[in-house]
Amino acid sequence: METGPRESAQVGPALDGFLLRGRATPTPRQLEEVGVRADSLREVTAVEFLRTMAEEPYDVLVLALVGGGVQAMLHGLGRAWENRTARPVVVTGYVGVVYEKLADGLLLRHGADLVLANSRQDADRFRAVYEGVGADASSVTEVALPFLGGAPYEGEHDPYTVVFAAQPSVPESRKDRTYLLDRLVRHARKHPEREVLLKLRSKPGEHTTHIEELPYQKLVQRLDPPANFRLVYGNMGEVLDRTDLLVTVSSTAALESLHRRIPTVVLSDLGIRESLGNHHFVGSGCLASWDQLDAGHRPAPDEEWVARQGVVADGSYESAFDAARERIAKLLDRPGGLPPLAPYYTPVTAPGYLPGILARHHLGPDGTPLPGAPAADREPGPVRQIVRRAARGAYRHGVQRVAPVIRRMGEL
Repeated sequence: METGPRESAQVGPALDGFLLRGRATPTPRQLEEVGVRADSLREVTAVEFLRTMAEEPYDVLVLALVGGGVQAMLHGLGRAWENRTARPVVVTGYVGVVYEKLADGLLLRHGADLVLANSRQDADRFRAVYEGVGADASSVTEVALPFLGGAPYEGEHDPYTVVFAAQPSVPESRKDRTYLLDRLVRHARKHPEREVLLKLRSKPGEHTTHIEELPYQKLVQRLDPPANFRLVYGNMGEVLDRTDLLVTVSSTAALESLHRRIPTVVLSDLGIRESLGNHHFVGSGCLASWDQLDAGHRPAPDEEWVARQGVVADGSYESAFDAARERIAKLLDRPGGLPPLAPYYTPVTAPGYLPGILARHHLGPDGTPLPGAPAADREPGPVRQIVRRAARGAYRHGVQRVAPVIRRMGEL
């Protein structure tokens, strides 16, 4: 998703939202869950978006996309703004727990005016990657995790509530996901006086950034969970309002929970491995197993580790974004405007990688739209919208249902 604030006659900046059309385009429910309140919101192709950016005078442009999408838009915007004397400040970032694809994801985001880092630790790592390849690291700007909030934990609720924060792609295998689900159900049976919630990020048919081939909703149908076990959706902050113990493998929800000083556990049952992302929590004091939890163990977080993670549990969260605001203000006031966008990846530095990334968004190696690139001049009619929704549903069905069956057949 791309969003671009612009000044208007109303009080404060106006916010226009552009949803990049693709497999992970958020649904209205998902947008509502995260609190998106744009003055205008429309779904566009990459080429439509770039054409709008070439014509409209925005002040700030936020690229909230996966790395390849950010890189493609940076090159496309560079071409679209080639003959302009002024352009918006371009902001992007790497949100959440950055435990994989550090170098790849960061270099795909290089070229924006601000690359937001979630914490002091991330800011150090981000700069080290950029400087290590000889790229300008001045864009790295330390902030905090952008979705923290809520009242601090003040004691146990009635009933005592245990929440397992699931992730769409961690762990991946049916065996591991079934194990975690089984342990959660067993915990509910062992503690009938507790409420045990499985917090899911998306409903069937919806997608997040990561593809979920084995949704827990499907796996739980084979079990017979007790009455005190429930599936829940919605805003994570609202679920944490009633949480007494947050359990996860490596979800960013652990940092939301730590920010509010809710007892938090990162599971070690499946090992502490890079592929799971729970290695990120080494030193946190939060690692524990279901056996330990069932026996009553409650980890105590390491305060120094927490302070380096952008959690800001000390009450200074409101000022954590001041540096980004100040940097944006300075760039907007820069005499003579801003220089052209200059991503690290170019046809010279990455001739075997960059063209493929751009082509996925119907852009040529120089950021110019390819011939035949989809760019509708008007909103699609109702029939086309129905067909598009059906196609997306078929794609998601194929990912979640058909692909796993084909893979299992191939293993026979």
